[in-house]
Amino acid sequence: MTNFDNYLKGLLKQIVESYQLLTKLEDKSGDLEIIKKELAKINGLLHVIINKLNPIDNTSNDYVGLASAADSYIKNYDFFREIETMSKLYSDDPNRLQNLRQTILDSFNDKKLIEMIESLMEKL
Repeated sequence: MTNFDNYLKGLLKQIVESYQLLTKLEDKSGDLEIIKKELAKINGLLHVIINKLNPIDNTSNDYVGLASAADSYIKNYDFFREIETMSKLYSDDPNRLQNLRQTILDSFNDKKLIEMIESLMEKL
């Protein structure tokens, strides 16, 4: 199980790094592409985590909670249509970039997904 824990920790670390990058953006021209890239990366990693955790015997409450929160996030939050709309019209508008970025960051606090990820990283 140690190899799996290390693998999972690596995935979680990538998510946290992308999340932190999103928190540090300054809402300037070009940030929309960074937001799009990092959000796609996070979504992909969450899909991988869900696919890896679902088939195993989830005796760990942490794994069950993470899989549930990740699945909920994937089902409830899709910002790519908004990003595409913004890229055509408002990609250089700092206020719209800030609002979108803040909404995305807030979505990670729904069901305390980012807290769960950070906590599990520390345990592994």
